[in-house]
Amino acid sequence: MGTAEHYHPRLRIIVKGSEVPVPSNIGVDPTTGAMSALHTHERDGTIHIEADRAGETFTLGQLFVEWGVELTTTQIGGVQAADGQQVTLTSNGTAVSGDPARLRLEPDQQIVLQLP
Repeated sequence: MGTAEHYHPRLRIIVKGSEVPVPSNIGVDPTTGAMSALHTHERDGTIHIEADRAGETFTLGQLFVEWGVELTTTQIGGVQAADGQQVTLTSNGTAVSGDPARLRLEPDQQIVLQLP
């Protein structure tokens, strides 16, 4: 965890019409309390980025790795998209195509991941 840059994207996850909460304490060691540069505190979807270097790049996929949850174009966690469907992703209301794990996290970004 660093102090060169500190910002907060926000993530909503909707799977088959139901909101899935983003857990608190992703990226926080339960024994020591040590935090990775990318972590959560509350269950409100706020992602905390606390970087060692200004301009360091973080992705949505890194959050999911910290969480231990699979994220692909057709899967969120243990839920697979139906045949012919894919995970949809918006960033600040704009549709983003491709692999959702590659989405670069930015200050005050509003991210919505959906699996129909």
